[in-house]
Amino acid sequence: QVHLVESGGGLAQTGGSLRLSCAASGGIVSNNVMGWYRQAPGKQRELVATISSGGSTNVADSVKGRFTISRDNAKNTMFLQMNSLKPEDTAVYYCNMYFWRANRQYNYWGQGTQVTVSS
Repeated sequence: QVHLVESGGGLAQTGGSLRLSCAASGGIVSNNVMGWYRQAPGKQRELVATISSGGSTNVADSVKGRFTISRDNAKNTMFLQMNSLKPEDTAVYYCNMYFWRANRQYNYWGQGTQVTVSS
């Protein structure tokens, strides 16, 4: 079992910055992919960015150039630096980790952290 805990959400003004963190613990497989997803009220959960344990990233077009995903493998921690925030970035942000073990995919989610951007 893997436990993911997000932190760093809160209230920011348009144009401001926030930094999210996700700490992972438990039965982690070293070769994994971590990511940030978000869900705004009345909308489906959407991908924000992912990063593999090898450092390969995938960033949604809507946040490209404003958000940066990174991770510290030694500490099993992932970060999302969010700059130039917009009101449309308001959502609950979820941390995700998945990996394969014995031909089976394991997928875990954090509890989410609220990000609110005021106009």
